Amino acid sequence: MLLPDFRRRAVRPPASQGRMVLSGIGLYDEPAFKANKRHVFGRDEVVRLTSEVDGDEGNPYNRAWYEINGEGYTYSGWIQPVETSYQRAALEVPDGGQLGEIVVPVCVTRLEPYIYARNGLRLYYGSTHWVRRVVVTREEKGIWYEIFDSRLDASFYAPYYEVRLVPPDELSPLAAGVPEAMKYLHVDLRTQLVTAFEGDAMVLSQHCSSGAKGTRTPIGEFKTYHKGPTVHMSNEGDAESNIYDLPGVPWVSFFTGTGVAFHGTYWHNDYGRPRSHGCVNLPMAAAKFVYRWSRPVVPPDTEYLHLPGEGTRVEVISSETS
Repeated sequence: MLLPDFRRRAVRPPASQGRMVLSGIGLYDEPAFKANKRHVFGRDEVVRLTSEVDGDEGNPYNRAWYEINGEGYTYSGWIQPVETSYQRAALEVPDGGQLGEIVVPVCVTRLEPYIYARNGLRLYYGSTHWVRRVVVTREEKGIWYEIFDSRLDASFYAPYYEVRLVPPDELSPLAAGVPEAMKYLHVDLRTQLVTAFEGDAMVLSQHCSSGAKGTRTPIGEFKTYHKGPTVHMSNEGDAESNIYDLPGVPWVSFFTGTGVAFHGTYWHNDYGRPRSHGCVNLPMAAAKFVYRWSRPVVPPDTEYLHLPGEGTRVEVISSETS
């Protein structure tokens, strides 16, 4: 007897675990939205990803569903692929601080460097943050990283084993020998596709999530003239509804003065559908590529670099009618 078609196309999932990005996400007995629902997950619940299969179309460019714990299926756009990769402690960071990356599904920071201190920010896998210093507590014999959030002008403390300090060579420029005039980023809002070129050679092609209705990504020609490896993005104070507050957005390459950027995304996995507030959402690896490949080059000890008139050329086009 032949197995159903979707089972014959099962492949290895992109990570060993998945984090539910919303409450109320269903587990179905088939990879289909009208299949029988076996279970409902809560936000931030972490599950084991068994396989990836084709199923119902979640958006025009994504039919991927994840098999969960070998028990059922959930649409991939609702799940952030994550890992748990505990780290060894560093006893110091450079005087100006060092970039850190969260390497667990959810990191609950503390307002003080003690295990029983009040909770601070919840930080998510793949998000990046500026580690200001290492704190060793004699009472608990614990090691904590002090994370400074420049938007909040406040510090939070994360267990060392949940944060990977990003080495400087991982922030070095890519394709440094390619003349800047040959580099070009193309964004097609109709196909939700970001493509990077070096002359006529394509070096990146990745589906994105651009601005949704009411907050469309602007069309035209731009340059990536200001950048930062970690940005706390929020529209609190500027909007009365549809408010977002996102600490540690990674690999941010701005191309407008109003804050529209390419960046990594930890709050969804639904690339191919417009759903942002104007930015170009990308998977972490693609956003990091754009950040390192584009100009200007941000030194490893710098949180934010602003060089008007410089940067890699960006063209955003659209044939959307909605």
